[in-house]
Amino acid sequence: MDDFLNGPRQRSDSMSSSASQSSRSKTLLRQRLSQLLTCIEDMSSDDEASEEVSRTLDEAFQLCGRYIPSDAFRLHMVTWNVATAEPPEDVASLLQLDVQPPTDLYVIGLQEVNATPVRFISDLLVEDSWSHVFMDTLAPRGFVKVTSVRMQGLLLLVFAKQAHLPFIRNIQTTYTRTGIFGYWGNKGGVSMRFSFYGHMVCFLNCHLAAHMNYALQRVDEIEYILENQEFDMSDTPYVRDHKVVFCFGDLNFRISDHGLHFIRSSINGERLHLLWNKDQLIMMKKNEPFLQEFEEGPLNFKPTYKFDRNSDTYDTSTPKTWLRFNGKKRKPAWTDRILWRIKPKTPPSEDVDDDEKASTSADEEMDEYPLLVTQDKYTSDMSYGVSDHKPVIATFSLELRKHFDTPLVHVSPLGVWSADQDALITYTVLEDFESSTWDWIGLYKVGFKSASDYETFVWVREVDLPETNEVIQISVDKDEIPLLGGQYVLGYYSTNLQSIIGLSADFQILESKRAVMEGLVPENSNGLDK
Repeated sequence: MDDFLNGPRQRSDSMSSSASQSSRSKTLLRQRLSQLLTCIEDMSSDDEASEEVSRTLDEAFQLCGRYIPSDAFRLHMVTWNVATAEPPEDVASLLQLDVQPPTDLYVIGLQEVNATPVRFISDLLVEDSWSHVFMDTLAPRGFVKVTSVRMQGLLLLVFAKQAHLPFIRNIQTTYTRTGIFGYWGNKGGVSMRFSFYGHMVCFLNCHLAAHMNYALQRVDEIEYILENQEFDMSDTPYVRDHKVVFCFGDLNFRISDHGLHFIRSSINGERLHLLWNKDQLIMMKKNEPFLQEFEEGPLNFKPTYKFDRNSDTYDTSTPKTWLRFNGKKRKPAWTDRILWRIKPKTPPSEDVDDDEKASTSADEEMDEYPLLVTQDKYTSDMSYGVSDHKPVIATFSLELRKHFDTPLVHVSPLGVWSADQDALITYTVLEDFESSTWDWIGLYKVGFKSASDYETFVWVREVDLPETNEVIQISVDKDEIPLLGGQYVLGYYSTNLQSIIGLSADFQILESKRAVMEGLVPENSNGLDK
């Protein structure tokens, strides 16, 4: 069992969701070399053979080289049914803040966030307590909330390292209700899609129907969500159109047939594999083709539901039936899951002959911008007890070749900044995009939490939309500049793309003379006697 637990990481890629990168490239190379040998046998002249050898070897080497992405990013995902609880004071363990290599993206999906009418309305006006605790923890480490989406108790948050913000574009969110005939949002799914360095990714946070006997309904709900959630994107209008999809949440699948005693003894004896063949999700995948497209790491962690709160003890309560008789204790189950799917290749049309099919298949294997997904960890964190669920964590390596690495807009401060004088900003559109006179440039304190967490902002030029590579200068009123100074950064926000698409380098704003006069800073601030 130990050898299995320490086995190789689970890996998939955009060329195939079932074969590894290396085995696929080796197979294709063998095919090319086999074709080459066949061609040589049929050729009548040495010149013709030499030309064919050269061409085929060039193609083979390009084929192998093309499968090696140039950049790797680390994704940290959390799913947690928080059972209406308030967040713990410390979420550092949940986020694994000091892990190496460092994380680039955090995706956090919560279910059953407190959604009583009064609480839900207040959360619409200000950030909810869970969002606050994650922002307060991640912002000092350079992470910015990209966006969030909420449907009653379902909440999805995405955070990115500040340096990645200009390369996260076309952000859209949506949601689907499945509770109470599709009219109530206590069950369903919320999703977020965006382009990450040109690769289309989608995250779907679900809370599906509860109870042992509703496994088929849960499958129907997942399929309904996947088929009906729509985005206003021509190339990726539906969830499964994206290059990679992560589907996660309280999927509520249970362990069938086995009794409570057998399940608990298997857990206590660390024989979790005895329970896998009766896990409803694993069973359903055998009969549902759309589920077979999704991958999941091995369940080498204890079932995450149902626990007594503030303990590591599985359910000891005696729930009441609707007639007030004592009911059964809940059997432990892996209700909380994280799955992922790489978009399958489109098979050749049936109208195409065999030779054209072989050529098309080989060409499609050569993805110019491959995306490799490797799951590095899949586990739960037993240290948190505020809920009757334990949180589940998965970390992934995303290896990809960037479609682009230049921001759409270059923005920078000009000259010395302080609240004693008006300041200047220059910006330049480096690549054509759907700009708007409603775009704006925000002044952010280093360590800002989200795009709306600015100190002040200025609208971009209102008269004419900018030309590519045109240098534009705008001013910031001195009354809008912080008196105390500090380390700041400028960010160009695109209204149409719903994201920051250009960031300046960090720069210093000096403390102003007004701050000294008002006694806010010492008189020798900035090294000058004021």
